[in-house]
Amino acid sequence: MLGQQEVAAPGDGRTPVVQQRCAFLAGDATSRLASASPIFHPAWAVTEMTLKLSTLSILLGLGMGLPQIYGILNPAAFSAAVRKFPRSLPWGVALTGLGTAWFLWNLSQESIADFAAYKNIMFAGFAGVGLGTCIFVQDFLAVRGLAIVLLLLAKLMVDTGRPALTQTHWVLAIQAWAYVLVVAGIWFTVSPWRLRDFLAWGTANEQRIKIGCGFRLAFGLFIAVLGLTAFRSVT
Repeated sequence: MLGQQEVAAPGDGRTPVVQQRCAFLAGDATSRLASASPIFHPAWAVTEMTLKLSTLSILLGLGMGLPQIYGILNPAAFSAAVRKFPRSLPWGVALTGLGTAWFLWNLSQESIADFAAYKNIMFAGFAGVGLGTCIFVQDFLAVRGLAIVLLLLAKLMVDTGRPALTQTHWVLAIQAWAYVLVVAGIWFTVSPWRLRDFLAWGTANEQRIKIGCGFRLAFGLFIAVLGLTAFRSVT
């Protein structure tokens, strides 16, 4: 009885101490749980990752420029490989698969309440479209897959560069290139044979190959240099 009265007594000085201890334990448990959240929610940790503009610029520049060195050094083999690309089934499956996976990942980041109930159905449907394209639309599949990747890459370029527009005007080089990719992606989706004709014209002779490769190499180096200089301080 005496113990019960001491605990229940409103004037007991130990009650605030107990409350403080409980608050401390609750706060400590919360902090431990928060620190462990990336372990229990790895998907959240991945969605918070962002690509720096300088890194993206360097990767784009090297991706554009390095293949051109091969074209300058060995134009005949470069021409043969480029001409085979539009109807290459392995390239078509790889690019279409990449584009489908990339698009599904972008879709998973969207939080549209109106479609939340149908999100799994949309995932299955878009995945089925990508798989069905590889099976039933194999004509110019490489061009169609490339068009999808170009559109998604353009979105990444615009989204990454938009926050830096107020910090440096050199971002406009990346943004302008992105919109060129958008136009190319739409054009090649509607008329995939246009890329075949363009590649045939661009590789008609050794002079055209070297001039085109030289121009693309210079542009790729320019973009990479921006990543190493103007974009290094961009936050």
